[in-house]
Amino acid sequence: MEANLAQTFSQIQHVAAFPLLTLTCLMPLVFAALGFFLPADQPTAHRALGLLGTLVTFALTLFAFGAFDVSLAGLQLVDNFAWIPALGARWTLGVDGISMPLVLLTGFLTPLVFISSWSSIEKRTKEFTIALLVLETGMLGALLAIDLMVFYVMWEIMLVPMYLIIGIWGGRDRIYATIKFFLYTMFGSLLMLVGIIWLYLHAGSSFALADLMALELTADQQFWLFTVFALAFLIKVPLFPFHTWLPDAHTEAPTPGSIILAGVLLKLGTYGILRFAIPLFPSAMGTYSPLLIVLSVIGIVFGALMAYVQTDIKRLVAYSSVSHLGFVMLGIVVFNEEALQGAVLQMVNHGISTGALFLLVGYLYERRHTREIKDFGGIAARMPVYTALFVIITMSSIALPLTNGFVGEFLIFAGTFKEGVRSVMDASADGVSWRTIVLVGGAIACSGVILGAIYMLSMVRRVFFGPNTRPENEALTDLTLREKLVAGALVVVVLWVGILPSGFLKISEATVRGMVYANRPAILQVRAPGDYQRLLRERIAQDARAGVRLAAAQADDGLAPSAED
Repeated sequence: MEANLAQTFSQIQHVAAFPLLTLTCLMPLVFAALGFFLPADQPTAHRALGLLGTLVTFALTLFAFGAFDVSLAGLQLVDNFAWIPALGARWTLGVDGISMPLVLLTGFLTPLVFISSWSSIEKRTKEFTIALLVLETGMLGALLAIDLMVFYVMWEIMLVPMYLIIGIWGGRDRIYATIKFFLYTMFGSLLMLVGIIWLYLHAGSSFALADLMALELTADQQFWLFTVFALAFLIKVPLFPFHTWLPDAHTEAPTPGSIILAGVLLKLGTYGILRFAIPLFPSAMGTYSPLLIVLSVIGIVFGALMAYVQTDIKRLVAYSSVSHLGFVMLGIVVFNEEALQGAVLQMVNHGISTGALFLLVGYLYERRHTREIKDFGGIAARMPVYTALFVIITMSSIALPLTNGFVGEFLIFAGTFKEGVRSVMDASADGVSWRTIVLVGGAIACSGVILGAIYMLSMVRRVFFGPNTRPENEALTDLTLREKLVAGALVVVVLWVGILPSGFLKISEATVRGMVYANRPAILQVRAPGDYQRLLRERIAQDARAGVRLAAAQADDGLAPSAED
């Protein structure tokens, strides 16, 4: 059974009879095209069209989930059509336990973004609606693509609408933030394109992930290819020290842009590492693991410290994203089942909780036109429902038990310390063992949880409680019914995942197990040779026990060969 996991991971296990994933991916684009024919002076019609398009898309993601078999490790519901025959590129989409949670997250968040922006986006509503719909197609396409050409096209499609959303509907310094965002992400994209072209030329003119994984690459080739792919993905995450574009982009983006950026776009970086960088270049992941552990831990602590000193609530939440995604990267780099399960769940958790924080900060900004912490104080008396929802989301952000954040971070730390405790004391090239790096890194990362509670609770205390020293706050009104419904939907997911996490973990369990089984040996062989040797012995023993059980089962069924044979 375990061997089958290695054989089925990243392989096609179910070809769709109906192109459901293609329909899901392109549905927002269809509604965007319809928007071109509506007059620009009908903003309500454009908002309704955008909402309808995203609701239909969300329904399609639910249909896809209904057809998804959580017990299979490989790719399902695969669409495979000729696309650009001259280049050998095929329109190939598929979904597995890693991408399905993020597809559902994308489908769930986007209609909420449209509802939340119903009154906040007042100028050029037609262009905003079209941009957001095209962005959703790009996000879904990047999550579903299993052909590198399709993935790269969708990766670039995401860039343009977000560039416009920040640049047109953003804040005072939106041009600076937009250019910085564009330069960082475009630099990474061009590096990745170089790597894609190299792989294409060496794979017999194929962009298919399965063909590229079959390439026998040398250690040096894996190292340099992993470098260009990882840079593109780590800039998108963003991991320290590639994070400097994010606070500016979040601060200047309109509330819908911040929700989508935090909720989905940043996860494309961590997803890209799992989908492409590790399966294609596993030994290079082993080489880079110590460095990535260090950068992840620095990002956790640095992001938390920077969040603590912010005076702008939105900028505080932006820096908290740097810290939280450091935890996700820690789980990915450790790369055992517990840590990876936690990382996948935490990608979704961060999208929900941080997206909700940006949503709630946006509601407050619409009422007071300021985000400075010093301009508030004691507003809980004026906005009791808003305060209750904000406090619940804050508890999720600081990983309080019974919220979604607790489950993901607990699994990441459980996997990290399991890796450190079970690892042998192999000295690496610089004399430091992998075990030492993981244990010390994990211990320092724990401080990020404490710091997260400090900066979030400090902000909540100063904004919502204490005396109200600003007369302007006396005019604040609580949430409208529309605002309650949007924020309430996110709170429901926070509590649902926190109280009943098993159903969400089941979605990715088989794929995570298959991914670890297939790639962990090559990673360990480089970063911890002693652990690699022990893993081989364990698998040999497992195979032997499986053989004994199979022989016994055959004997019980009368299938065992007789002594005369």
